[in-house]
Amino acid sequence: MIGRWLCVGLALSLAACAKAKSPQGESGGGGGGPAPASAAAAAAATATATASATATATALATVLDGEEFLPEALALFRVAACGSAGEVPARFDSAVVSKHCEEMVRAYDEYKKAWVDVAEPYIASLRPKDLPSTVVYPFGGGDVVSAIATFPDATSITTVSLEPAGDVRPIDKMAADRLARELATHRSHLERLFEKAHSRTDNLEKESRTELPGEVVFDLAALVVHGYEPVSLRYFRLGTDGAPAYVTAGQIEAAAHKPRDLRALFDDMELRFRAAGDASARVRVVRHISFNLDDDHLKADPSLIANLTSLCEPAAGDAGARGGKVAAMTKAATHLLWSGHFSEIRSWLLGHVDWMVSDSTGVPPRIAQAAGFAQETYGRFDGPAPFGTPGDRDAQDLKRLFASQPKRDLAFRYGYPDVDGHAHMIVTARK
Repeated sequence: MIGRWLCVGLALSLAACAKAKSPQGESGGGGGGPAPASAAAAAAATATATASATATATALATVLDGEEFLPEALALFRVAACGSAGEVPARFDSAVVSKHCEEMVRAYDEYKKAWVDVAEPYIASLRPKDLPSTVVYPFGGGDVVSAIATFPDATSITTVSLEPAGDVRPIDKMAADRLARELATHRSHLERLFEKAHSRTDNLEKESRTELPGEVVFDLAALVVHGYEPVSLRYFRLGTDGAPAYVTAGQIEAAAHKPRDLRALFDDMELRFRAAGDASARVRVVRHISFNLDDDHLKADPSLIANLTSLCEPAAGDAGARGGKVAAMTKAATHLLWSGHFSEIRSWLLGHVDWMVSDSTGVPPRIAQAAGFAQETYGRFDGPAPFGTPGDRDAQDLKRLFASQPKRDLAFRYGYPDVDGHAHMIVTARK
């Protein structure tokens, strides 16, 4: 393990952390992608990229509670996500990794051409210039790739879902003869994510039971797609006040013979990243929190709501900012935000979101409009797809909303299609 870290903070703009760019600057791109085909070039590029990522870690490092898992993250980044940094552990067959990465390169390229290159500029044309740089994505397990495409200038993205982040340490001890099968499983699930433009719940459940941590693999793959590399991976637990308490080596050692307690230490993760190969690039953060978002759990445990509220950017007298809010997105959420059993997270969104993009599983029109939001529709919607239990009243309201607005073409899926397979998207914005 490398040292402990300082550089906390939602803005991620402290001079000690990195030479920061403008908070709303361009997204870090370029320099990412899979390792070069030539063995010599691959070794040189890997060494350079790994040294660069480690140098960023060293520049950030001082004193911060919590164990750092960057070496494991870099190995997983290289082996499973096929990123440009990190090294293939010597015990693994490099031919297995090369074959896996050839297929991943093809999947990445197809996904970027079919979805990212189409959706990202389209959404950019709709997104206000002065949005908060903090994003909250409920029901968003495993889908950081579309979160970055939707909000490429975000400095902080928090995803929340039932799935745990998972323990990254098995990359250090997994038997070599298990690697090919394990990589094939993750590759299959990533390809389904790219094909469907959302993470399927059944795939996420299967990912959570693999030897390598599926949630981490998905997020590292998102970094490759968008030209980033990891510079830190830590785990945390939320205190009752919502503050993250980072998992320490002592806690891991104490839970070593208590499987349930040990697994719980790896439920929530914080992944810091920056533009691949650019030591001067600003450092950004993705946090994944494993939490049941229904009302019973949110009322029984106030930590998540407290944490999300702490993310809201304060007004602080800045006349040019929409203070006290976050940006948000959700999709493929089985219409849970339509349900009375999820009123707590829905109310939190309505109280703290400035601008939100979703498919039909976002906030229903009757509730959004009553809370002072306007909704703009894109694509075609003839009724909800049969995921979850969408109510007929809200389904009819949403159909009327689409029918009442000008037809705006949508050339990509954003989450679920409608009942007849049409792509659709909704922007919910505070009036």
